[in-house]
Amino acid sequence: MEKKNNFNRRGFLKSSVIGAAGVLAGTSAIGNPSGLKQSPPVVTRKLGKTGIELPVVSFGVMRSDSANLCKMALEMGVVHFDTAYSYMGGRNEQMLGELLKNYPRESFVISTKIPPDGFNRDTGVAGPGAENAKESFIAKFDESLKRLQMDHVDILYLHGAGSRDATLAAPLLEALSEMKKLGKARFLGVSTHMNEPEVIQAAAESGVYDVVLTAYNFKHLRAPEIKEKIAFAASKGLGVVIMKPMAGAFMDQARQRPINCKAALKWVLEDPNVSTTIPGITTFEMLTENFSVMEDLRMTQEEKDHIEEAKLVAGLYCGGCTECTSQCTKKLPVHDIMRAFMYAYGYHDYQHAYSVLEENNLSSDPCSGCDECVVRCPSGIMVADRIAGVSKLRDLPKDMLV
Repeated sequence: MEKKNNFNRRGFLKSSVIGAAGVLAGTSAIGNPSGLKQSPPVVTRKLGKTGIELPVVSFGVMRSDSANLCKMALEMGVVHFDTAYSYMGGRNEQMLGELLKNYPRESFVISTKIPPDGFNRDTGVAGPGAENAKESFIAKFDESLKRLQMDHVDILYLHGAGSRDATLAAPLLEALSEMKKLGKARFLGVSTHMNEPEVIQAAAESGVYDVVLTAYNFKHLRAPEIKEKIAFAASKGLGVVIMKPMAGAFMDQARQRPINCKAALKWVLEDPNVSTTIPGITTFEMLTENFSVMEDLRMTQEEKDHIEEAKLVAGLYCGGCTECTSQCTKKLPVHDIMRAFMYAYGYHDYQHAYSVLEENNLSSDPCSGCDECVVRCPSGIMVADRIAGVSKLRDLPKDMLV
């Protein structure tokens, strides 16, 4: 059920939109800073059966280390902040910890994501270190809590599952369940940006997960399937959080043709089974533009026309069909490399792009030995060019990309 409440940060905090999860009481009622437009009404939706009710626009903190930006978000009415163990080498969680220690714990919702060791995140196949997967997962999570300066998070995610087996790997489910039992995580989730329909289905059937965080946008080639599985997850009581709603943010590598972010967000939020979105935010302009969709979630004709036009352009977002992996004669993780390309050239997040390449043990020339690329992308992406364009980051020292 969707609610639209015409209130600012002061009214928002007084209205206890967190429901059974606790009262959203802030440290102070700070009005809009001089020169900023009055915040629009706050539209909220329930996060499945968790008892939490959230604004439909939350804050993806992956690429931001600005405490002032996050503070402004709180003042506007943003409640949910999403981070991860690996974001910005841990500085992301540290920044949030320093900021949020000044606020009552019940006044915000925090989620973090832990990448597993010992299991292939795409396939779920056990590998070296699988025997210690549970222990390493818990150790990473404890480190995240220390960085956040908290004794618990609201949502703890298994990070980046790409298959049913990866979603249901027994040692990882044991680790998640133990953290919930100990009170270190109020709710459990899984994040996915590969084979999303399969992962969402598995999560909904697991009896363990409370939330699913999935890539979903107007350019995703499997959007109709994802929409169907989102509805199934919602019917099972799972909260549904959406990442990558902006579909790469630009239609071209030169960043001269931006995607209409308000239109992209509205497209996602047209689905009533979507609980909230976590667009990546790095500037005050992004924050105010994203939050302004609450003025009217309905798409204008101009916005609809923009979406239809953008669908026809290859753009920077990989459509997620995964056909590329089976076509590649070297069995490269093409889907992940395309994601790294989007981080580098769409978001200018070279460090995260580097990390994706590093996680996949890719060299600066992974296509060496291939005379001609046989991969044909249904979205029209020139795969070989993009692999070459982003893989060269591996020639640079990682600390230069901070």
